[in-house]
Amino acid sequence: MQYLVSVIDDVNDPGSSDRRPLISAFNERLMAEGHWVFAGGLANPEAATVIDNRGERPVFSDGPFMESKEYLAGVWVWEAPDLDVALALAAEASKICDRKVEVRPFA
Repeated sequence: MQYLVSVIDDVNDPGSSDRRPLISAFNERLMAEGHWVFAGGLANPEAATVIDNRGERPVFSDGPFMESKEYLAGVWVWEAPDLDVALALAAEASKICDRKVEVRPFA
């Protein structure tokens, strides 16, 4: 089963910025163990554009979908045999990247 792991940062209490070497080593381990599908960091929320094309014309809005002190900073997509494995990996990921993470299975 595949899981979306969202990395959550906080403007008032940001995670450490010096975690790249640890995250790279963790990613290499995920690859070696067959859990890696995809990962990527995201630009700051101010770089976002929201598009709503449910009306007659699309409406483009600068900035994030929601104004919040917490924001999506990056994502992983993992392959894991079950939720327990995904949660164990997510606990490690949270420690390694010094941020909260959310785990959600794909439907």
